[in-house]
Amino acid sequence: MNAAPLKSAYDVVIIGAGVAGLTAAALLTKAGLSICVLEKEPHPGGYLAGFRRKDFRFDTALHWLNQYGSEGTITHLFRFLGDDFPKARPQIHIRRYLGDGFNYLLTNRPDELMHTWQAEFPADAAGIARFFKAAKRLAKAFKAYGYVFRASETMGFWEALNQKKKLLKFALPFIPLIPYSGAKGLHKGLSKYFKSPKLHQVFAADTELLSCLIPIAWAYNDDFQSPPLGGGQRIPEWLEHVILSQDGSLAYQCTVEEILLKKGSTAGIRFMQQGVECIIRTTQVIAACDVELLYERLLPKNAIPEKLKNRLRNADLYSSSVTVSIALDCSPARLGFGEELIHIAGSAAQAHIGVSSDPTSSEISVLAPSVRDPSLAPEDQGTLTLYMPAEMNVSDNWETGQDPIHQTRRNTAYIDLKTRVAETLIDRVSACIAPELRQHILFYEVATPVTHWRYTGNKGGTMMGAKPGRANMQNAVARYRTPVKGLTLGGHWAELGGGVPIAVKAGANAALILLQHLKPEAAKALAAYLDYRFDVNKTMQAAPWKEPENNWEPKPTPAEKKKQAK
Repeated sequence: MNAAPLKSAYDVVIIGAGVAGLTAAALLTKAGLSICVLEKEPHPGGYLAGFRRKDFRFDTALHWLNQYGSEGTITHLFRFLGDDFPKARPQIHIRRYLGDGFNYLLTNRPDELMHTWQAEFPADAAGIARFFKAAKRLAKAFKAYGYVFRASETMGFWEALNQKKKLLKFALPFIPLIPYSGAKGLHKGLSKYFKSPKLHQVFAADTELLSCLIPIAWAYNDDFQSPPLGGGQRIPEWLEHVILSQDGSLAYQCTVEEILLKKGSTAGIRFMQQGVECIIRTTQVIAACDVELLYERLLPKNAIPEKLKNRLRNADLYSSSVTVSIALDCSPARLGFGEELIHIAGSAAQAHIGVSSDPTSSEISVLAPSVRDPSLAPEDQGTLTLYMPAEMNVSDNWETGQDPIHQTRRNTAYIDLKTRVAETLIDRVSACIAPELRQHILFYEVATPVTHWRYTGNKGGTMMGAKPGRANMQNAVARYRTPVKGLTLGGHWAELGGGVPIAVKAGANAALILLQHLKPEAAKALAAYLDYRFDVNKTMQAAPWKEPENNWEPKPTPAEKKKQAK
């Protein structure tokens, strides 16, 4: 299905074709609005875009999915858009904690891990039980996540007041754990449950107590899913199909230069498409892009109060990463890799300095995507992905420097540095897991924070935006509405946290805010659906929504095409 030529005006223009922007566009086109999505890359997806090398397909940032099971919020929202949405697959083996002298596996039966630890550390048995009990409390809260999916900014006064009560009930198990962040806070928090240095070392790479407990909580809910067959790219591919099938427009290789204002309100977008300047008129813009880029470069200098811009500049963000995508001449299973995410613990010193970007001591996460999904690699071959948390401000922005308009220069020094880091990570994975790894590497590609920043525009190449911590909450970092009339945030800056569930939530709530202004009947129906008061049929009957075609057929992966050609 090909995109139609762009029109001169649209009801809504969306900046960014990541999952959030695409979700918003799919909902708004379904409501009958004319929508255009502008994306600077030649394909949709943002962090889920992935890439192809030879006959291998790689996901760039997807470790796992949650809220994508039969009762998850992603599934609930996607089901409204069409029954043909790509289905995630449940995971049994979830996470392996691997380090000096320990090797522990978390499955969808987390009590097995609890009993393993209690047997190995009898002096801490009671504290370990309390640790897992705390995770169960979080699990119970997460079961109610769907009922706090809607943002308060989509509600009237009394509805928002009631929502605050729901949010407080949801947040109660989390609140006592929030203060235990940072190196000292994490150590203090873990010490509430156990004294064993080895158990502390298991979580050395974490920066807060909540991040230690939440994966176990999700495991209790059986809420770890692998991406759909064909990789995480299937999600934006399907959303793109939904938008085009509903007469929406998507334009790629478009760099937004300016949001045009008239008397303080949005009036249009000026952008460059393959060297040609274009202007689209619109009174409504959803910015599913980096908010610093939006406020500092796309708007007039005085459009946003300096106080607000300062709060955002100082927001506490998730780190970026170094990602090494490896093609193998054999299945990763042959080398000892399974479906689970493997965490190779960093050095004990790392716990005191947080993200160090030092490949010799940092935590490493290892995935074998082709074990989960053989369609990602040619027959009898495989893919392996290594992740190391990393920051942009390393060695003069990874030896790239920075010019006045914030464009990095990728030179020989940059290539040498990222290669050295990748080689060190491969050496450590070989030593810990697969001594024969190097003998089976066909090629590898390395992405740094610079890479993630170039492809997404996210400040510092952050993988998930702003953290849900006390400082960001107090500074009201996450919000949908902006000081500019007609400009709504709809990406990872609209919500705290990250990942596909948050992106879907941000896109859905941004769409709902605009529908309340442009299509009130549809807004009421969608709000009722998001609140689980309406099912799909009742929602469709309550407003003039477009019927889904339900005819999406995923294209074969490169490996599947090669196999079919034989």
